[in-house]
Amino acid sequence: MRARTPRPSQVSVVVIGYDDAAHVGDAVRSALAQGPAVREVIAVDDCSTDGSAHLLDRLALDEPRLRVVRREVNSGGCGSPRNDGIDAATAPYVMFLDSDDVLPPGAVDALLTAATERGTEVAAGLCVRRELPSGREVRWQPELYARAALVTRPSRRVRLVHDTLCVNKLYRTDFLREHGIRFPEGHFPYEDFVFTARVLAARPRFALIPDTVYVWHVRRTAARLSISLDRSGVDNWRARITSHASAYDILLAAGEKRLARASRARFLDHALRMYVRELDLRGAVYRREWWTLTRAYLATFDAADFALAPAPGRVIAQVVLASEKPRDLTRVREVAARPARLRPPYARAKDGTPVWSADLPHVTLEHLLHRPVRVLPVAVDAELRPRARGTRLRLRLHELYGRMADAAPATVDAEFVHRGDGRTGLTLTARFHPDDVDPGTIGSAVDSWTAEAPADLAALGSGTWDLRLCLRFHDGTTRETTAHASTEPGLLRRTVLPSARHGVLLVQPYATHAGSLALRVAPGLRGTAAVLGHRLKRLLH
Repeated sequence: MRARTPRPSQVSVVVIGYDDAAHVGDAVRSALAQGPAVREVIAVDDCSTDGSAHLLDRLALDEPRLRVVRREVNSGGCGSPRNDGIDAATAPYVMFLDSDDVLPPGAVDALLTAATERGTEVAAGLCVRRELPSGREVRWQPELYARAALVTRPSRRVRLVHDTLCVNKLYRTDFLREHGIRFPEGHFPYEDFVFTARVLAARPRFALIPDTVYVWHVRRTAARLSISLDRSGVDNWRARITSHASAYDILLAAGEKRLARASRARFLDHALRMYVRELDLRGAVYRREWWTLTRAYLATFDAADFALAPAPGRVIAQVVLASEKPRDLTRVREVAARPARLRPPYARAKDGTPVWSADLPHVTLEHLLHRPVRVLPVAVDAELRPRARGTRLRLRLHELYGRMADAAPATVDAEFVHRGDGRTGLTLTARFHPDDVDPGTIGSAVDSWTAEAPADLAALGSGTWDLRLCLRFHDGTTRETTAHASTEPGLLRRTVLPSARHGVLLVQPYATHAGSLALRVAPGLRGTAAVLGHRLKRLLH
């Protein structure tokens, strides 16, 4: 983040927390460390029972800018304490911070400079999701924040609908108050969706900056998962649908039809795909309830809503609407993957149109005949066989309604990418060869191609490695994708290999939630023991 001239004390930072004594101090200190631009940090304690309020009181003794607001009754959500913060704010601008997250150095100065120089009601910057304890970072909605920009009306940048976070933004306080923009009160999961819709409906000017202004900590192993991470119960999905529907209604009532439709497209491409990837991890009762809820909500969409969404979300929605009961969960999950994969069978209607299956001919896939190869949902199966005498990676590319044969598969570049820091640990290149076809079959044609290469797993360090592919075709096109992990018995299991470099190597190929092949590696006796110890802790948890 580039150096900026310190700004006058014009910002109130509202920090909300409940029973988070382990982290709330770090959050408050990160806000105070922003410098003189911060007039006050308002810490709203939502009736904690773990000593959080006393910790904040002790911090306030040495920091006059810190004000502690104690709620007498726990609200059950994030909206009410944030509203308390809006009411208590005395500065011209306000922003929000959750107790388990932090503001990076210079965040407030960057946002305040953008808002004041551009004269906007809202300034927004990049948020990064930091997975803990690995430290892996993923940028949130990076397309919006690739460069500085002034948006004079939200409908001129409909992508704003995709950034539903309230925490990576600075708001003019009187703008929120004049328009009565508040969060839903009480227990209302995904309150950000509604708040963001209310902000957009008021048609503010936005200043967008490429600076990182918020670090969102994702703690998947925490004893108490955050509301957004705890998706194990169907009530979470019901709450998400409720919030999406409320946001849509708010935008539509304000006459922002483009934004309203864009919010539904986002639901199909983000929320629907995310939950579908986890469906086969849930029980039968959950799946039935989820399917029923989703069908009912999708029934309120019209053709224009579906048309705006990327193809994978549209196809999944069509399958859900076409069947009263859950079906084809494994195949639907693959379509929900990023990038999408469409695995066989590849059915056709009587007129030759590609369709989802023979019994669902009205779920058409005609778009596959026209889309560029670089975005097709190609399906590649992967087998990784760790062996002492040499590990080999075998990839099988499926035909896709003639599109693969037309492009002519040539080679594949396979990379094992570390999930923590994104570095490439091993790169392989192999040539595709057409699989054998029964010459006696009438109209026989190649329906798959196979590529195989040795894989020196000892070259990988410890950690989790994702397999990423770049398919190259003789017509000059390429397609980046992932591979489906073969579930053939015996393939996805832990194996201890002798290693000249490490002594021993513990490896485990496995399938991710989206069905993609990934690999866990632990080199040496110490690494092997650590993995087994962590596994035991997870089982106990």
